[in-house]
Amino acid sequence: MAKTSGGLLEGAYRLLMKRNSVYVTFIVAGAFFGERMVDYGVNRIWEYNNIGKKYQDIPVLGSRTAEE
Repeated sequence: MAKTSGGLLEGAYRLLMKRNSVYVTFIVAGAFFGERMVDYGVNRIWEYNNIGKKYQDIPVLGSRTAEE
């Protein structure tokens, strides 16, 4: 009987979870990049919903120069 190569989950296990150091690195990198993607997405949504309402958009306030 021939041995099958395994499914997608078995391949992911062999690649990522077999050694603890690789697994921890994968989790930390995934958390870092996941946080960056969520931050970017929420920031873009906030910017889109607040066009014309931000400090930079008010002509009198946004164009002030540094007072000396």
